[in-house]
Amino acid sequence: MKSIWIIGFLLICLTSCQSVQEEIPQVESWTTAEGPLATRWTSQVTPETPHSEYPRPQLVRDAWINLNGLWEYAIRPLEESQPHNFDGYILVPFAPESSLSGVMRSVGEDAQLWYRRTFNTSELSDDGRVLLHFGAVDWRATVWLNGNQVGQHEGGYDAFTFDISDSIDSAVPEQELVIAVWDPVDTSIQPRGKQVNQPEGIWYTSVTGIWQTVWLEQVPDSSIASLEMTSDIDANVFRLRVNARGVADSYQVEAIASVGGVQVAQQRGAVDDLLEVVIDDPRLWSPEDPFLYDLTVRLVGDGDPVDEVTTYFGMRKIAVATDASGVNRLFLNNKPVLMLGPLDQGWWPDGLYTAPTDEALLYDLEITKQLGFNMVRKHVKVEPERWYYHADRLGLLVWQDMPNGDRHIERTAPDFVRSSDSASVYHKELKAMIDTHANHPSIVVWVPFNEGWGQFDTDAVLSLVKEYDPTRLVDGPSGWADRGSGDIYDLHDYPGPPLLAPLELDRAVVLGEFGGLGLPLEGHLWWNKRNWGYRTYATTDELHESYEELMKRLSPLVVKGLAAAVYTQTTDVEGEVNGLMTYDREVVKFDAESLTAIHQALYALVAP
Repeated sequence: MKSIWIIGFLLICLTSCQSVQEEIPQVESWTTAEGPLATRWTSQVTPETPHSEYPRPQLVRDAWINLNGLWEYAIRPLEESQPHNFDGYILVPFAPESSLSGVMRSVGEDAQLWYRRTFNTSELSDDGRVLLHFGAVDWRATVWLNGNQVGQHEGGYDAFTFDISDSIDSAVPEQELVIAVWDPVDTSIQPRGKQVNQPEGIWYTSVTGIWQTVWLEQVPDSSIASLEMTSDIDANVFRLRVNARGVADSYQVEAIASVGGVQVAQQRGAVDDLLEVVIDDPRLWSPEDPFLYDLTVRLVGDGDPVDEVTTYFGMRKIAVATDASGVNRLFLNNKPVLMLGPLDQGWWPDGLYTAPTDEALLYDLEITKQLGFNMVRKHVKVEPERWYYHADRLGLLVWQDMPNGDRHIERTAPDFVRSSDSASVYHKELKAMIDTHANHPSIVVWVPFNEGWGQFDTDAVLSLVKEYDPTRLVDGPSGWADRGSGDIYDLHDYPGPPLLAPLELDRAVVLGEFGGLGLPLEGHLWWNKRNWGYRTYATTDELHESYEELMKRLSPLVVKGLAAAVYTQTTDVEGEVNGLMTYDREVVKFDAESLTAIHQALYALVAP
């Protein structure tokens, strides 16, 4: 009977993805707002197709319903309850401050942002559970279905899910979904990255509310909830733990690894057990060869499959080790590697935190790869799952920052003491970031603190991250206020590079930020005034010459032991004009062939 349920459920999925178009309100007068700057993808965004791709590539089921599109919205004082009348329509998943939302209004700490829409349950089966998924909502989201509160979540960068099955009204097809969001931006303790109420300099426009995909998924009563995946290339083993909901002790899980549809390994065991899948002669994941294995995971009860998901994994290893000269370096797959890449902030002039399309999301990574970089530092922002999926496929090493909030400390100051509430919020969102993204082979370094922002209990936090995920390195911290802990000693210097710091006995030395060379280009600016770089040039030739000189100065440092360097930055952002590209992505300021040659010469200095 359970196998019959699955077949029926899969038949449902053939039409489920069309429900978005059916449910979106047809509001003829709605349009995107005109912002300071557009991108080539701005005009491609319509109410019918915003981010229609499957949002979770590492836990895929065929049956799902995308709830992106036009929702009613209202901005009301905090003390007011759910509004009866709404202000208009907002395009989800774009924040109201963005032009692509069609709203382009600030919310503020004294107000609450309300959303409302309906969805149809006619395509859902009577069996199983219905899950409501959110990619990310900034910051506190309270959710009601048909007047019943189904959950509340705090955290602006992590995915969350509510089981809404018991609040669905089976007597009617139309279900009413209402969400209230409060976001204090830079006036409270929550992680916020570079969002501020008054943007200037390195601080940018605030983002409130839903900014990643919202979607429905129907699953069996007994189903796979999450996967924990790691690889051990020294033992030729892939390790998997399957977490499930609604299962009996007798339930088993089955994992099948394949390449091009051909099975290469299989393992079976109990739910929650750590399965070891032997991969004979594994093909290793690297920037040069970002090879990924396909993986099918089944949940088996009483001999019958009850649930199935597909995913992928890469076999790779990251470590700090000494090279043949006795110098500490970063090692990928037991070979020394120089990591060189841009500081990537992930901001968009039309969508702010949200790329206008998945093609746009991919574009930044493709250009990074074309310019000859092998890594990206994702700076104080956490991206949607599809960004890391693209990094996995392209072969870009990712250093992932933890967005921070609260106060900051100066270079020589001691750690500040957070309140218990502040510390609790930080730890909760840090753990959620790791949990959500830990299966991506592209992520090789966690960065808990940047330049003293929110820095507290440094040694304890870095140790906690290392213990929680021993398969990756921990930067400790990036910039200043180093405490001697973590795997990496990280320097920042603009435009740089500095004289190399004393080599560490057990850590790698990296240049976590440098460069920031600016070139403002008319027609591609967010502001007419206040544009800046750490050094600003008038012509492309001047910019190229300065960049090449910076990289030449890196060479002796790399020889001495510099393990990585992060150039600021991928794109211009608002008033910053120090990007490899303009903010609208229309102009790549550097020649790809020239930059690749420069970077290859640096890589060769540490080649095994």
